Amino acid sequence: MFFSIIIPLYNRPQEIKELLESLTLQTYHNFEVLVIEDGSVNDAEVIVNTFTDKLNLRYFKKQNEGQGFARNFGFERAKGDYFVIFDSDCLVPPNYLRVVNDSLAKNYLDAYGGPDGAHESFTPTQKAISYSMTSPFTTGGIRGNKKGIGQFHPRSFNMGVSRQAWEKAGGFIITRLGEDIEYSIRIHSLGFKIGLIPDAIVYHKRRTNFYQFYKQLHFFGRARINISKFFPQELKLVHFFPAAFTVGVILTIILNLFGSVLAPVGNFILLIFTLLIFFHAWWKNKSLKIAFLSIIAAFTQLIAYGLGFIQDFWKRKVLSRS
Repeated sequence: MFFSIIIPLYNRPQEIKELLESLTLQTYHNFEVLVIEDGSVNDAEVIVNTFTDKLNLRYFKKQNEGQGFARNFGFERAKGDYFVIFDSDCLVPPNYLRVVNDSLAKNYLDAYGGPDGAHESFTPTQKAISYSMTSPFTTGGIRGNKKGIGQFHPRSFNMGVSRQAWEKAGGFIITRLGEDIEYSIRIHSLGFKIGLIPDAIVYHKRRTNFYQFYKQLHFFGRARINISKFFPQELKLVHFFPAAFTVGVILTIILNLFGSVLAPVGNFILLIFTLLIFFHAWWKNKSLKIAFLSIIAAFTQLIAYGLGFIQDFWKRKVLSRS
C-alpha cells in the first residue's frame, strides 16, 4: 500500500524538522510526505528542503485557513491509496507505517486512529501532560483506548483515511473546533469502517507548559459544543463530566471560604482524586516529579475543558447564539 503523509504546518519550523527526521527512519518505505505551510510568517521552507534527498517529499505554501482546510489541500494533491495525518508536534516510531500496513492487510479499516504516548526526550511537564491526556481518571482515558466509551473517533494528530472514504465523504468541512471528530462521525455515517490500531502509536508533544495546555483544552471544550451543531446526538453525558468537575471544584472553594459544614465532603472527594492521579502517574512514569506535575496537568485539563464547554454550551445551547 502506498501512503500519503499529510502534515499541516503553522509557524513551527523546529517541530517539522524533528517529525521529518523521525520519518526518515521508517522501516516501511512506500510513502510520500506532503507538508502544507498554512500561511506561516516563520515558515519552514529551508528546513524542509534539507530532507528532499531523504524522503519522497513535497512542500506547499498556501494562505492561512486553519489546519482542517490545510489537510484538504493535501488530500487533493496526494497520490497515495491511503492518507495519513499527523500534527507537526509528533514524533513517529520507525515501525509505524509497517504496523499500519500489516494491520490494514489483516483487518481493513476505511479510517483509523492510533494512541499517543510520551517519548523519553520529552520534558517532565510534557510527560505529565501526556499522562493526563491518556489517564483513566480524566477525559483523556477514552483516547486511543481499546475499551473506549461509545464509537471510536480518530483524532487528527494520528489518523488515517482511505482514498475511497475521502472520495465519498470529501474533506473537512470545518477547519478548527473539533474538525477531526466531525470528520470521523461523517465518515462513519456513510457506512465506512473505522477503528483503532492499538500499536500505531505516535509520541505527541502537545504543549510545553501548563498555560499553553490550558488554552488548548479550553479550545477542546468549546469544540465539543461545536460538533453538536452538526451531530446533536453526539453530545453525550460523558462530555459533561469535566464541566461537573469544574463546578464541583468551584463549589468546594466557596464552601471552604464560608466555613460550610459541607466543605469536608468536597475536600475529601478532591483528595481522593488527587491521590489516584499521583500514585497512578508515579506507577506509570516511575518519577515523583512527573507524578506531582500530573496532578497539575489533570486539574488543568478538566477545568480548562470544563470552562470551555460551559462557555459555549451557555452561548450556543442556552442563548442560541452562533
